[in-house]
Amino acid sequence: MGDLKDLIIGVDLDGVCSDFYGRMREVAAEWFERPVSELTTDVSYGLNEWGVNTTEQYKSLHRFAVTQRDLFKTSTMIPGARKYLRLLSDEGARVRIITHRLFIQYFHNVAVSQTIDWLDQNGIPYWDLCFMKAKEQVGADIYIEDSPVNIENLRAKGLFTICFANSTNKSIGSPRVENWKQVYEQVHAHAGSRKDGGKR
Repeated sequence: MGDLKDLIIGVDLDGVCSDFYGRMREVAAEWFERPVSELTTDVSYGLNEWGVNTTEQYKSLHRFAVTQRDLFKTSTMIPGARKYLRLLSDEGARVRIITHRLFIQYFHNVAVSQTIDWLDQNGIPYWDLCFMKAKEQVGADIYIEDSPVNIENLRAKGLFTICFANSTNKSIGSPRVENWKQVYEQVHAHAGSRKDGGKR
């Protein structure tokens, strides 16, 4: 496909590159001492379906998952992430990883080191690695995101944001993709429209 020179792609990790919910489901089953088969894969943001009913409960589970079960290092890669990010990078795009993994205090060193290890172990190409909540501040041309709140915020600011579909973002409309091949196609379609005079 076409040249993507200097195009900045802001890529979320959890739920986009890393199967956060798949690994968290295994950890949650252990945490609640329940068979993993009892925990639905059809979850919403916050994991209420697994019995996580408060913010404090979520933080406790998340802290256990990261500090005791290496959540960010042991989650599996979502198929296609390596292949298509490498293709986009080879075509000139600048991959900027943007994640809000530091939202729990006091465990930043663990979160950062696990994240870098995971990226290296899975061969994910990236130019920049940003740990921040306000993702619009990184100045990407295209965002790939799964959090419904983040997608709505980015789109409200006029930023082209591709929704990577999962059970937490069913209400989010297009552009919406089911896999990394579709991400690749959407990036090229948008990049082409910009070159033809379209607006971001």
